[in-house]
Amino acid sequence: MEMVNLIEKALNIRAYYHKVISGNIANVETPAYREKDLDFRSALERQIASGEKGLKNGDIEVRESPVNDGLVSIDGNTVNMENQIVKLTENQLMFHTLVQVAAKRFALMKFLISGR
Repeated sequence: MEMVNLIEKALNIRAYYHKVISGNIANVETPAYREKDLDFRSALERQIASGEKGLKNGDIEVRESPVNDGLVSIDGNTVNMENQIVKLTENQLMFHTLVQVAAKRFALMKFLISGR
């Protein structure tokens, strides 16, 4: 069941990252808004180390991204819509892949239990 718990933690972080990216996209025209981001690997490592199930407020460190490519709009907004769409697409693909891995894992368990 360790693998299932790892997949659960990764899925929770990917779902949270989706919210972060969506927030960036929603604030693309907000003056002085700074793009938010998170490091998936370090977030997953912290989740594994904590040993707890589920996410709580403050479990994942969301930080303001540094100015990307030196591009800042006149109003001080650092969100680049194209970069956010790429991040959103990548995150969706990774989430979908994790769901497929979980489905295969459960199918294997079912096969082992049924003996066929």
